[in-house]
Amino acid sequence: MKQSMTLIPTLREVPADAEVKSHQLLLRAGFMRQNSSGIYSYLPLGRQVLQKIEAIVREEMDGAGAVELLMPALQQAELWQESGRWYTYGPELMRMKDRHQRDFALGATHEEVITSLVRDEVKSYKRLPLTLYQIQTKFRDEKRPRFGLLRGREFIMKDAYSFHANQESLDEVYNKLFTAYSNIFRRCGLNFRAVIADSGAMGGKDTHEFMVLSDIGEDTIAYSDTSDYAANIEMAPVTATYQKADEPYRELEKVHTENQKSIEEVSSYLKVSPESCIKSLLFRIDEKLVLVLVRGDHEVNDIKLKNLFNAGTVDLATPEETKAAMNCAVGSLGPIGSGDNIEIVADHAVRAVVNGVCGANQEDFHFVNVNSDRDFSHVKFEDLRFIQEGDPSPDGEGTIKFAMGIEVGHVFKLGTRYSEAMQATFLDENGRTQPMIMGCYGIGVSRTLAAVAEQFNDEKGLVWPANLAPFQLHIIPVNIKDEIQSSLASELYSSLKVSGYEVLFDDRQERPGVKFADSDLIGIPVRITVGKRAAEGIVEMKIRKTGEVLELHKDELPAVIEKFISNR
Repeated sequence: MKQSMTLIPTLREVPADAEVKSHQLLLRAGFMRQNSSGIYSYLPLGRQVLQKIEAIVREEMDGAGAVELLMPALQQAELWQESGRWYTYGPELMRMKDRHQRDFALGATHEEVITSLVRDEVKSYKRLPLTLYQIQTKFRDEKRPRFGLLRGREFIMKDAYSFHANQESLDEVYNKLFTAYSNIFRRCGLNFRAVIADSGAMGGKDTHEFMVLSDIGEDTIAYSDTSDYAANIEMAPVTATYQKADEPYRELEKVHTENQKSIEEVSSYLKVSPESCIKSLLFRIDEKLVLVLVRGDHEVNDIKLKNLFNAGTVDLATPEETKAAMNCAVGSLGPIGSGDNIEIVADHAVRAVVNGVCGANQEDFHFVNVNSDRDFSHVKFEDLRFIQEGDPSPDGEGTIKFAMGIEVGHVFKLGTRYSEAMQATFLDENGRTQPMIMGCYGIGVSRTLAAVAEQFNDEKGLVWPANLAPFQLHIIPVNIKDEIQSSLASELYSSLKVSGYEVLFDDRQERPGVKFADSDLIGIPVRITVGKRAAEGIVEMKIRKTGEVLELHKDELPAVIEKFISNR
C-alpha cells in the first residue's frame, strides 16, 4: 500500500481527553477517530489489526468445533421479555421503538436471539452438541465511557453459544473453548491470566474471565504468589482462620459517641483498633432487608451476598429505608436489639472479635465489650468479605497478591437459565422433553486491540507484534524526488509484495524526520530506509522493537527479512 493513497492521519500532540496509553497512541498513530463519546471509527490501520485478531479468533474457534454465523444487531423486545432480562438488564440496554411503536433493543449480547434460533431448528438430542459463534458490533449505553476502546458504547465482540444434551458435553466444550481462548490471547502476545469470575447479568455458574495484566485495568485480580490460582477479587473465597484473643469477656456497656459515625472515627474516639470494631450495613437484597456484619477493617463483598441469597439485586438500603427499619441512621447500626424482622448475617471474622465495638441502634451511641456468641447469637456466619493481600490463597498454596486487569474474554456455563425461560427443549434418547444445557463464550475483539496497544508500546509509539501489525514492512525513501532512491524503493516495494509481504511504502513528499517519526509512531516491525547509498544498492533495515539497525545490500535483504519474520 502506498502511504499517499491511504488514510493515516497522525498527530504530534496527545489528545486532551485521552487518559491511557492505548487511547493516546491509537489516536495519534491514526488507527481510529472518535465520532461520539465511546463511539469510534476504525481507520485503515486499525481495521487491518482488527482483521488479524479476528483471523486468529476464527482459526481457534473453528479448530475447537464452533461454526460461524451472523445474527441481527436489532433485536425484538419480545425475546428479552421471554428471558426476563428486558426488565432487569438496566439502562445499559439501548432500547427503541420502530414506526409501528414496537419495542426493540440494539444487541448488547445475543443469548435471547441464539436461543430462539436454536429452539426453532433443533428438536432432537441427535443434533447436539452444537456450538455457534459470530463476530459483530455490540451496543451498551455505558454511563461513563472511558479509556478509548476499553469501555465504549459501541464495540466489536466475538460471542459464541453452545447447546448440549447433558452436563458432561457442556464440560467438554467449555474446556475446549477455554483452551482456544488461552491460545488466542497467547498468539496475540498478551500477558494475561484466566481468573475465576462472577457471571453477573449473564446468569449461570462456573465462569472464567481472561484478564490482561495492566496498571490501568478496572478489575482487581487476586492471585497466589506460589501457584496458578487467580480469581476476580469479587469471587475469591476467604479461607483465613481466626483465633479469639485469650481474654475474659467484659460486661456489655452502652457509651456515648456523639458525631462519631465511621469506623475510623469510632475506633479513634474509643481508642481501639478497627479490627476490634464490627461494621454493620443494611442491604436490600431483592425485596428483603438484611443487616450484614463484617470486621471493621474488612469490606462487604456484595457479589458473595448476592450468591448467598441467590438474589437478582443487592443494594445498600437508602438512608430513609435504614431509618424506617432500624430507628437510627447509618453509622449507629448494630446487631443487638435490631428486632426479629431483620435477618442478620455476619462474616466469619466477626465471630472471633472479643470485647468489640458495634453500633447501638441509637443515634450517637455504641456498645463496647461486644461478643457475638453472648450478645447476638441468632446470627448466621458466612464468607462475606473481600479477600485482602496477605490472606492465604484459597487453593492452600502461598498467599494472595493483587494485580489490575483488563477483561478481554469471558466464558460461562449458563446451564438452563435461558433454555427453560424460553422453552428451548429437545427430545432425549428416551423421547422425553428436556431443556437444552447452554454455554456462552465472549471475546472483546476491539478491547483486545486496545489491550495489545496498552502492552506493546514505548516512548516513540506503538510496537506491534509481527503477526498483528497492520503491515510487516515499512519502506521509506529519504527523498522521494531523488530518482535513484525512488526507483530502488519502488523496486523493493514491488518485489517484497510479490514475495507475499505486507508492505507500506511511504511515497509522501515529506521531510525525513516526519516520515521516521510517523513510522515509529505506527509501530510496523521492520523499517527499510532507502537513502544516500541507494546508488550502491545499500539500504538500512531497522527493527522497531529493539532499535537494531543493519546496512544491507538489496540482494541480501529478502533472506534477512524472511529470517526475522519467520522467528516472530
